[in-house]
Amino acid sequence: MQFAFLASLRETLEGFVTVEARVAATVVLVTAAAVTALLLAPRTVRVVHRVVRDRVLGDERVPVEVSESDWRLPVAAVVRTLQFAVLLGAGLATLVVWGYVAVALAAVDAMAAAVPRILRLLVSVGLVGAALVAIDVLESRLDDYAAESEAINQHQKGIVFRVLQVSVLVAALVGGLTVWGVNLGGLLVGAGFLGIVVGTAARTTIGSLIAGFVLMFSRPFELGDWVEIDGEEGIVADITVINTRIRTAGGEVVVIPNERVANATVSNRTRLGQLRLSTDVGVDYDADLATAEAVVSDALADVSEIEDNPPPQVVPKSLGDSAVVLECRFWIDRPSAPRRALATAAVVRAVKAALDDAGIKIPYPQREVAGREETGGFRIAEGRGDPRDLAAPSTAED
Repeated sequence: MQFAFLASLRETLEGFVTVEARVAATVVLVTAAAVTALLLAPRTVRVVHRVVRDRVLGDERVPVEVSESDWRLPVAAVVRTLQFAVLLGAGLATLVVWGYVAVALAAVDAMAAAVPRILRLLVSVGLVGAALVAIDVLESRLDDYAAESEAINQHQKGIVFRVLQVSVLVAALVGGLTVWGVNLGGLLVGAGFLGIVVGTAARTTIGSLIAGFVLMFSRPFELGDWVEIDGEEGIVADITVINTRIRTAGGEVVVIPNERVANATVSNRTRLGQLRLSTDVGVDYDADLATAEAVVSDALADVSEIEDNPPPQVVPKSLGDSAVVLECRFWIDRPSAPRRALATAAVVRAVKAALDDAGIKIPYPQREVAGREETGGFRIAEGRGDPRDLAAPSTAED
């Protein structure tokens, strides 16, 4: 039916054989095209835009916060496209009226041959635009989820967003290549061989990359935590998908590959908000142990740098070579290396002063020396006035 209509229209246009009829038909065509392009097309597009916008904004399922800026139809682009189509149709009709049918048909054939390319270009542009819109929507939804949930922190949100962003862009690229008829099978085979080569050459980096994603979601530590990783102690300064950086108390930045972090023992000292510390003190064997414990316990109770809850404890730890060792256990809040050093120093000062005031001796290292019985032991050397001078062990020749 469409072809019959076009054939009838062609016969009608070719029916204008006189110059006057052709001029009149041309004036009518130009006038109709001008009115349609300059008046009808803009009004029609604006009416359609307004109706669709009002329906979207008037839908109860759409939030109240939705505004006109949240849904924008490219009105100007649509109007210009319609105007171009109207003027092009009028031009082709004018060529037919004046007898240039072959020229008009050649122009139509050329446009018909270009239509598939134009459509592919439009689809490609549409895929890019859809990918950008999808990335914006994903970022907005991810921000809302991260703000409302404690299951994901800001650093993890950034990693998840980058992964989703790359996934959307790759999907748009694959769709664009498919639209243009590119053989994806050959590309996949080449990408497979390239992946094998890159994986073999950079297996350590890839291992750290995988370990980085595992650390992001297992969350053994976060930025700002005081940790000890494989013997390295400090504050977590940065976590990337390749390595973890910690800042030591000495001002150094230690970079540890994530593969090493994943296989190491990690001590997180700030996760619970409190940390128990201990220091040892030795008292003389002649001192009353219960009295010494009470004195040390009272001294710990007066130290402001440590916590009252849980309370500090004094526990006999061992029988040393020259003293009974008491272990002083105490807690600090908001653990950090400086707070640990300050608390430990305050405890040592308080315990030392309390024991001195109580007259309890903190003995120096002592050794008890005895000679073997079969050699006669030690004896005072003959001819020595000072009894503190010891002679060598006696022998049979003495």
